[in-house]
This record gives sequence, C-alpha cells and structure tokens, in this order.
Amino acid sequence: MKVTADVINSGAASEKSWTSVFADLTKARLTALVLLTALVGFYLGERGAMNFVLMFHTLFGTALVASGAAALNQLLEREQDAKMRRTQDRPLPSGRLQPTTVMLFGGICSVAGLIYLALLVNLLTSVLGAVTLASYLFIYTPLKRVTWTNTLVGAIPGALPPLMGWAAARNALTNEGWALFAILAFWQLPHFFAIAWMYREDYAKGGFVMLPNVDPEGTRTGQQAVSNTIALMIVSLCPFVFGICGRIYLASAVVLGVGFLIYAIQFSRQLTLSRARQLFFVSIIYLPLLLAVMCWDKIK
Repeated sequence: MKVTADVINSGAASEKSWTSVFADLTKARLTALVLLTALVGFYLGERGAMNFVLMFHTLFGTALVASGAAALNQLLEREQDAKMRRTQDRPLPSGRLQPTTVMLFGGICSVAGLIYLALLVNLLTSVLGAVTLASYLFIYTPLKRVTWTNTLVGAIPGALPPLMGWAAARNALTNEGWALFAILAFWQLPHFFAIAWMYREDYAKGGFVMLPNVDPEGTRTGQQAVSNTIALMIVSLCPFVFGICGRIYLASAVVLGVGFLIYAIQFSRQLTLSRARQLFFVSIIYLPLLLAVMCWDKIK
C-alpha cells in the first residue's frame, strides 16, 4: 500500500510505503530511544512486582507525545530540512505529505498523549511530557537558527523521558530520577557534537548554528565533547551512590565511561570525520550497555 492522498510528488520523489513515510515523520529510531529510556526509568522506579498495565500506559502515552513532537518539529523546520542532504528526503521536503496533514497528525498525537498520560498514568508524568514537548518545539527548535547553545538546551527535553518513566512508577520526583535525567543529558552532548562535526557543512546549508560552524578549527567542539563525557562519567555513578544499583553496575559504569572518554579525547586531538564517526558509534553502544547493566543490577 502506498501513500497517495498526500503524495504530491508523482514523479519527483521516489515512492515509499505509508509505513516508511510515517516512520520518517515520527522519527522512529529516536522515538524508540525515548521509549527505551522511559522504560528503564519506569523499571528502576517500580517497587516490587512490575505493574505491566501501568507500564503499557506509560509507554503508549509517551510514544504519542514523542511522535507528535517529531512531526511538529519537522513542520517547523521543513524549509531548513529541504536544504540539507541528510533531511531533504523527509516527508515534508520530499512532498510526500502536506503541512496540513503533518500539523493535524502532530497536534492530535501530542494532545492525545498528554491527556492519556494524565488520565491513565498520573498528572506528574503528563506535566513532564508537556514540558518536554514545549521545550523541544518552542525553545530548542528556534534556537537552532540562533546559537550553538541550542545543543545544551536540547539536552533537557531529550533527557526527560527516563524521568517521566520514574515519575510514572513513583508519582514523585526524587534524586534517583534526576540522576537518570542527568545521565541522559550529559550523554547527548558528546553524541551530538560528533554528529554536528560530521554534518557541519550540511547544517550550515540549512541555516542551523552548530558549534562546529562557529568553531571551524574544532578546539571548542573537542573540549565540549571531552568535558561533557567526564561529567557523564561522574553522574553515571549516581545510581550506585543512591542505592538503585549494585557493585556490578558501578564497575561497568567506570569501564564504559573510561572507554567513552578515550574516544572523546581522540576526537578532540584529531578532529577528523573518522574520529567523529568513531565517537558517534561508541556513544550509541555506550548508552544501551549502561542501561542494560543498570536494569540487570537493580537493587530490589
């Protein structure tokens, strides 16, 4: 089955199945990461036997909010996306979907997700979802065209999903939940600085202000990657300090953090495309491993 009602590119853009188009619209891989971190937050926050019904409601409502945010972000950035090679095949710049469709889809998903969380999880989780949505769309998104510090600001909505999961399980914001937030926030920074370095020319074409574009020699970019990786290493110890996880997690966090830091330092010393790619791939290996050990060594 192909998308036909909204496809206005009857020859210009290659056809895609409707599932592929909406996977692109909802940024399926990013949404999957959001759900993974929310699930980890819920699992760590849950006391006693898992409440699978509440877990389902948490993930479903979070998925709606994340999908809506992704669609509305693409609506706001459709002109910039059309100028960048890495994003010009997205549903809006490629012409596969029209802005009205994306606006309705994104708006309905976002509102429905927040209401769903409020009614079937708890109000606190819904409020955190609303903060995530608003900061992502109305602070981070416009800042991308103004200042490179958008990356620092964008780490906030990106780090809220595990806190949402924790709040869903506990109906409270505690130090343990904020520790999960901090881990995700600091993890995103070297991860995204590596991406920004790899695609700095593309970002410049799109009119986005990233650190590598105002720091062509890369000195500050490298420093930011290293300093935030060190901060990540420190906050990654908090689950042990706060009694969420045991010694196996502590040892794993140290080993993984040292490995991550080695690649961040190598990137800062050799600002090449290959080093940036290595740092990027190490970052996407580091996070699921850390989260897996965190869950495995959870103190009941």
